[in-house]
Amino acid sequence: MPAGVRVLVTGATGFTGSVLVRRLAGQGCHVRAIARHTADVGSLKHLGIEWFRGNIYDAAVVRQAAAGVHFVFHAATAYRVSGLPEDEHRRVHETSTQLLAEAALNQPGFKRFVHISTVGVHGHVETPPANEQSPFNPGDMYQKTKAEAELWLHAFAREKKLPYAVIRPAAIYGPGDRRLLKIFKLAIKPVFVLLGYGKGLYHLIHVEDLVSGMLLAATHPAAQGEAFICGNPAAVTQEQIGRIVCATLGRRCRVLRLPAWPVFLAADLCELACKPFKLAPPLYRRRVAFFTKDRSFDTSKIRDRLGFQPRYTDEEGLAMTARWYRENGWL
Repeated sequence: MPAGVRVLVTGATGFTGSVLVRRLAGQGCHVRAIARHTADVGSLKHLGIEWFRGNIYDAAVVRQAAAGVHFVFHAATAYRVSGLPEDEHRRVHETSTQLLAEAALNQPGFKRFVHISTVGVHGHVETPPANEQSPFNPGDMYQKTKAEAELWLHAFAREKKLPYAVIRPAAIYGPGDRRLLKIFKLAIKPVFVLLGYGKGLYHLIHVEDLVSGMLLAATHPAAQGEAFICGNPAAVTQEQIGRIVCATLGRRCRVLRLPAWPVFLAADLCELACKPFKLAPPLYRRRVAFFTKDRSFDTSKIRDRLGFQPRYTDEEGLAMTARWYRENGWL
């Protein structure tokens, strides 16, 4: 990224967003970010970010934050928020995308809108690996609204000539992440319980590599108007993840597979019981589905078109993350 450019980032206080703004600030960019009033920005204060407080679906906040920017990275998401109403999913994913794209269109010298979607728009991959042209098959409200936001952007950008690119990250992980922490914890138990009898394919991307892919999407001429799945060259199985973690931490990995349908039923009942009280259910369908769906993708497009090369192999990245978890008392 050229030093001195003005960059707007949404989701800056999240796992990926915080890595992105650190990278941008280190490259000499003038970074702006939208964050809710309740968001903790303390760990990012030293970066000199210009903060705009409010919701990313507030039109006035978006207009102020986007004024004069050259790039937008739209990384905000409602991921892992169980029980979130459908209209909130739509505001966070769809309304925000529309407001940001419309605001970016009006900025003189605007370079590119980088929309961070998800491989989840493809849903369960029946015949892996999927690629960027595979049909959308979202399986829940998060995936559905992410898919609708991406489809809207493609149509809007092509009609209005907005410079843009889309990144669909595979499963994001790395030191500081919590989304894979549960499988690390399960793996080091005396018995590593996995649900279902499928392959359990999971496609990973280290957060530092993902940010590199996002920056390529913002600056590479061949990224214009394209969508890219950003992941390592091949998927791994959940059992392989567990075995890498155990080997790193000096544990023995004993795998036990159980049928998934009773746990799905328990998750449905748990969500129903918690919903009237607006409580976050300790067990929910999306968490159970983590163990039963295949996520495997052909990631050659971003390598062939943009020259993207992941720095971390799955073995290196998972081992590094496992050690970080242990050193920080998470395992």
